[in-house]
Amino acid sequence: QVQLVESGGGLVQAGGSLRLSCAASGRTFSPTAMAWFRQAPGKEREFVARIRWSGGSSNYADSVQGRFTISRDNAKNTVYLQMSSLKPEDTAVYYCAASVSWRMTVELWGQGTQVTVSS
Repeated sequence: QVQLVESGGGLVQAGGSLRLSCAASGRTFSPTAMAWFRQAPGKEREFVARIRWSGGSSNYADSVQGRFTISRDNAKNTVYLQMSSLKPEDTAVYYCAASVSWRMTVELWGQGTQVTVSS
């Protein structure tokens, strides 16, 4: 059984940077795409970024475009989210997801990692 384990969250000041990691462990892992979502208190979970597992094309939510970068290391079964120019409104629990489609049919979620941006 595959598990997704996120790491790298924490507390950072506005304008700072963090890099999140999501490592897949278990059986052979080959999703169509990997993605990051986030959920702020009192709000619904929202899409942040996604990347094709083969080929590497990616796209982003408008709110993070130009500030966040998603990448993957297939050999390590790991996806990353480099977050820069962080804003207080980026504060949320960030979830890694493995999808069987580019349209985000998520088959597996990570447990989440907290990112807090102070003003």
